[in-house]
Amino acid sequence: MTSNGYDSSVASEIIASFDAKPELLIQILHQFLERFTYISKDAIRQLASELNLSRAEVHGVVSFYHDFRTEPPGKHIVKICEAEACQAMGSRQLSEHAQSTLGVDMHQTKDDVTLEPVYCLGNCACSPAVMIDGHTYGRVDAKRFDELIGRLGSGKLGGKK
Repeated sequence: MTSNGYDSSVASEIIASFDAKPELLIQILHQFLERFTYISKDAIRQLASELNLSRAEVHGVVSFYHDFRTEPPGKHIVKICEAEACQAMGSRQLSEHAQSTLGVDMHQTKDDVTLEPVYCLGNCACSPAVMIDGHTYGRVDAKRFDELIGRLGSGKLGGKK
């Protein structure tokens, strides 16, 4: 993921790589997220214009899917699975713990950490699952969460899962 600010010419290249097909909006949005880290108001305007959609249509898709954020994320992104299997194994309590520990609500950023819900990490057999900076961890309880978060600044995250 890169974060070099929004560039309309790069955005146009991304849109063109999908032949400016409005039915590929979700795939285009994923590429925008990969390139720009979030979907800005400028991006929504440009997408609407180049895909011949209304801004409301683009905004509707962006706001419907939890993967698309409209604010710049922190340096670290923490996602907690909220799907049924993880809920059955304690992800709601884990989410409450994470919000309390980090001092931030879901979809917010504080101290360069963004906390987001996700609705399946494909790690159901090892629930509850979290993803931190693209690395998935299973069987995460409050103690393990605190250990993982403690490793954020050390650069030691991403090794043992």
